[in-house]
Amino acid sequence: MDKTELLDLTARRLARASGGGESGSEDVPRVFDALFGTVENPGTIAEALKSKGTVNLGSFGSLAQEDGTASFRPGKALTEYLRGEVG
Repeated sequence: MDKTELLDLTARRLARASGGGESGSEDVPRVFDALFGTVENPGTIAEALKSKGTVNLGSFGSLAQEDGTASFRPGKALTEYLRGEVG
C-alpha cells in the first residue's frame, strides 16, 4: 500500500466513523504529513524520536531510535491481530 492508498483508506474510514459524511476527511493528508513529514520537513514522530528516543503508540507498538537508526516494535494487540488471534 502506498501513501495515496493509505490516505484514501483512512479518509473513507473517518467518513464512516462520522456517520457517512466527509467530516474531517479533507484533513487526513495534512495530519499524515504533520506526523510523518518529509526529509526537508520532519514530522512530529521524527522530531520526538530525535529528542526523546522513543514514541509509544499504545497497543499498536513503539518506535525507537538508537545511534541514528529507527526501529519499530509491534505491540501485543497488533501482533495478536496479525496472527488472527483477535478480530
